[in-house]
Amino acid sequence: MINSSAGSDDSVVATAAASAGADVVRSLYGRRLTRIDKGAGDFATVADVEAEKAIVDVIRAARPDDAVVGEEGGQQGTADAVRQWLVDPLCGTLNYAVGSMLVAVNVALRDGAAAVADPFSGEVFFTDGTSAWVRRDGVDEPLAPTSATSLVDVNLDPPFVNRPGFRAVDLLAHPAFVERFRPRVVSTTLALAWVAAGKRAAYVTDGADLTGSVHFAAGIALCRAAGCVVTGIDGAPAGAEGRGLVVAADAETHEQLMSIIRS
Repeated sequence: MINSSAGSDDSVVATAAASAGADVVRSLYGRRLTRIDKGAGDFATVADVEAEKAIVDVIRAARPDDAVVGEEGGQQGTADAVRQWLVDPLCGTLNYAVGSMLVAVNVALRDGAAAVADPFSGEVFFTDGTSAWVRRDGVDEPLAPTSATSLVDVNLDPPFVNRPGFRAVDLLAHPAFVERFRPRVVSTTLALAWVAAGKRAAYVTDGADLTGSVHFAAGIALCRAAGCVVTGIDGAPAGAEGRGLVVAADAETHEQLMSIIRS
C-alpha cells in the first residue's frame, strides 16, 4: 500500500494499483466464478469486482481527493473532479472465464500517468505521461516499439459503429494486408501494450472516441509515450471526435494500414 504522505508520483500510484488488481486476477484464476450479467451478452465475474476494489483501495490511499471511474463500480467521487482515474480491472473477461490468460489490468489517470499489468507474465507496462517503461522481475526497461514482427492485432468484437465504411473483417481479407502483415486476435487491450513494447506492429479497432474509455485509456497513454503513431481509423488524431483506433509502432506501418483502410 502507498502512503499518501510519501510524495510518490502518479506513475508509482498507477503501477501499484494495476499490480494490486493483477494479484487478485491471478489468485482467482481457474476457479468456477459466478457470472454477473451486464446485458447485451456482456458479463463480469467476482474477479472483476474484487480486482477493482483492490485497485481503488490503492488509489484512495494515495490520492484521496481524486475521482475514480471503474468499469464495475462506475463513478466514485465528483464527476467534475480535476483528476480522474479510469479503471478496467480485467480486460478480457470472456478470455479469463474460459481459462485463457490473455487479459490485462488497466489503470490510467486521465491525461496523465497510466499502467497496464499482465497478471500472468508478471509484466507491468507504465508511463508517467512522457516516457514509457516495462517492469519485469523488478527491473525497469524503456519500451521500444518496432514493426519487426509484422503482427497486427485486430479487434473483431462489436459494436461496429463505422460500418459499412469500415469493417475489420474486410481489412483482414484485403490482399495488401495479407501480403504485408499477419493478423492476431487476442480480444484484450493488452495488445496495445504489446505495440508499445515491440511485440506487435500495430493494433486496429472500430469504435467511437476511445481515449476516455476505461478499456483503452491506459494503452493509448502507453503507446503515445513510447512514440507510437496513434490515430482514429480515419487517420485523424485520436480524441473527442475520434473514430476507433489505428495504433502503429512507426509512421511507415501506420501509413500502410491507412492506405489499406482507405481503399
